[in-house]
Amino acid sequence: MDKRYLSRTAMLDFDDPSIERLISERGWRSMPESVRVRSIYDFVRDEILFGYNIDDDIPASQVLRDGYGQCNTKGTLFMALLRACGIPCRVHGFTIDKKLQKGAMTGFVYRNAPDNVFHSWVEVCVEGNWYELEGFILDKLYIRSLQNINSNCTGAFCGYVVAVTDFQNPLIDFNLNNTYIQSEGINQDFGVFDSPDEMLKEHHQELSLVKRFAYRYLGRHLMNRNVKSIRNSRGI
Repeated sequence: MDKRYLSRTAMLDFDDPSIERLISERGWRSMPESVRVRSIYDFVRDEILFGYNIDDDIPASQVLRDGYGQCNTKGTLFMALLRACGIPCRVHGFTIDKKLQKGAMTGFVYRNAPDNVFHSWVEVCVEGNWYELEGFILDKLYIRSLQNINSNCTGAFCGYVVAVTDFQNPLIDFNLNNTYIQSEGINQDFGVFDSPDEMLKEHHQELSLVKRFAYRYLGRHLMNRNVKSIRNSRGI
């Protein structure tokens, strides 16, 4: 396998002591390959909660410290953990329609959000086959709360950072298969990159300085508060 799919980068800082400690505690390196990937995948999906970090370009160790992330940042942590455990991976960049964010974003935050939101998923090579993994973005508790709130929806669903064809049975569990949770909202494909560092050099979220400042210091906190409220409601 090409070394570029296993190498460390500034963002994939898998030699950080916090990442090494986590890997040792979980015993991931001693697991069979497919079990190793599934265990790391489940950790990133459910133990790193869905939420909005300060920026897309933070390193994996910062995502781990935050304890939450969205598609791009959770993907960075996922890739770092995989590479540290000898699993080749790469990142695929896209944009998704703003409508997918409605509900997680509300009020003036949604009105001022860009029409096309930068997005990515991780592609992982397991036992010689590549898989597209997007289903780790939203933690199961958040998804179950959304399902309870929208229990009458039995088909396609778009909103609250979800875009799927079968809302009650989304493809979010990995067992040597592709997983998706936002793929139905994709509207532009930027292709595959060796690392998030490389991807963000060419593509990133287009925001003015004023909007970037507003997102960092106000918008994301309002969004995180809203996401937490949804997660904790459990449809009650």
